[in-house]
Amino acid sequence: MNPSPLPSRLVDSFGRVHNNLRISVTDRCNIRCVYCMPESVQFLPRTDLLTFEEIERFVRVATTLGIDKIRLTGGEPLVRRDLPLLVSRLAAIPGVKDIGLTTNGILLRPMAQTLWDAGLRRINVSLDTMDPAKFETLTRRTGFEDVISGILAAKDAGFDPVKVNAVAIKGMTEDDVVPLGRFAREHGLELRFIEYMPLDAGDHWERGKVLFASEILELLASGISPLAPAPDQDPRAPAIDYDYVDGGGRVGLIASVSRPFCMSCNRVRLTAEGKLRNCLFALQETDIRALLREGATDDAIARALVESVAGKWEGHQINTARFIKPERLMHSIGG
Repeated sequence: MNPSPLPSRLVDSFGRVHNNLRISVTDRCNIRCVYCMPESVQFLPRTDLLTFEEIERFVRVATTLGIDKIRLTGGEPLVRRDLPLLVSRLAAIPGVKDIGLTTNGILLRPMAQTLWDAGLRRINVSLDTMDPAKFETLTRRTGFEDVISGILAAKDAGFDPVKVNAVAIKGMTEDDVVPLGRFAREHGLELRFIEYMPLDAGDHWERGKVLFASEILELLASGISPLAPAPDQDPRAPAIDYDYVDGGGRVGLIASVSRPFCMSCNRVRLTAEGKLRNCLFALQETDIRALLREGATDDAIARALVESVAGKWEGHQINTARFIKPERLMHSIGG
């Protein structure tokens, strides 16, 4: 019996169309954020990581199924040697319309122009505070000034907007909301706050530690300017966008806990060692690396991707007693 023809789009059983692939290029990182990874961690052997050739092949297969947006993540992706080469190879694939990168920014300043020249067009830099001392507390490393210079270098290279991602934790980062907002407005950055999610290393997450999107809006409104929902919302984007009513810029809120956006999700994830995950909180994975290294055909790889998406659940269930935390931590999944 001949196998059924492959679809032209990745659609799950809830009708969600998936066109966004997030690729972790390494599980290594040069900082140790408290909500992401432990102080001491055993990283994967480098031979376990997908090669650039393997990543490129998978993306070529994925584009035949409608994947057209790529985001490179980690760990910290800029610690992966020759990353601009991967960017240029992916940018040359027919069907790839957009390549983005999420970075902590510490290594960004000397690489920003090279990444732009390679074809990268979107960049998100993680920065949770404008206080250098608190930066060291949150990351357990130095590097605040390097992040700031990296953000400004990305602006100079042509990235527009540069997005700044800030994780919001109650009892820890309330005082950082307004200073971050002012910094973003001053430099024409798009600030995005991310509600604290249960993917931390020490299992310290609890709902009471989540600084909710509504609270963040109140802090910004009272400390800077009121905000109103942006008129040009992307219904499939994870962030809900708000514009300052005084015209001073835009803020995005990724409210994974208080306003789950699972039913509009269009993303799949490939970990650094080649495991395909159809949800950030997935409990099951598909081993793409094994297929790539065992000589599987493009058709077999495509079918694995189709089956993974087809089996995607309705949502992560963070707000229910049924929620099960994945064994993986954020740094080993890819942000």
